[in-house]
This record gives sequence, C-alpha cells and structure tokens, in this order.
Amino acid sequence: QVQLGESGGGSAQAGGSLRLSCTASIYIAYMYDMSWYRQAPGKEREFVSVIDSVGLTSYIDSVKGRFIISRDNSKNTLYLQMNNLKPEDTAMYYCKIRRREGRDLNEYWGQGTQVTVSS
Repeated sequence: QVQLGESGGGSAQAGGSLRLSCTASIYIAYMYDMSWYRQAPGKEREFVSVIDSVGLTSYIDSVKGRFIISRDNSKNTLYLQMNNLKPEDTAMYYCKIRRREGRDLNEYWGQGTQVTVSS
C-alpha cells in the first residue's frame, strides 16, 4: 500500500515563499513520475508540475519561473518550492506518484495541504 503525506502548506503574503513536501511510504527512485496538482474552491483540480525518474521537469505556464519541483530519493520526498506567491496560487495542493506495477501504470494521491496567499 502506497501512502503519501503532504506538509508545508500554510498562509503567506503575496510575494512570499512556501515549500511543500510529500513523503512517500515507498522508495521513490524508480517511480514513473511524481507530480503536484492543486484545486482552488469551485474549480477543477489542475496540474502544476511533474518530475520524472531521470529528473526532467515540466510546469504549468502560470508558475514557470516561480515554482521549482525537486525530489530527494534518500528521503523518499518530493518538494515544491513556491516563490513570489500570488493570491491566485491559493488552493489545496496534492502530490501524486505513478508507479509501474506489472503492465499497469498506477497512480497514488496524497490527502493535500492547504496554501493560502493573501494580497
């Protein structure tokens, strides 16, 4: 059973920074990829960023240049460094991993951590 636990959310003022962490119950080095998503009130969950098994990254346009995704395999932890935060970054942030299990590519989600940015 794969378990993910997010932390690091909270409140920040516009222009501030937060770092989110997502710790997995399994060894993450060989995960297919690891991602961050977010969901604002009344909106659909949206992709934020992804890092694959070799370290390649991708970001939604609205966070490029402000957010940095990274991973520490020795700690089984995924990070999202969020800089120059904006009120529109306010959302519940979720981590997701995808893992090959036989011929299947299965995904697992964390419970989320709330980020609130005030202007």
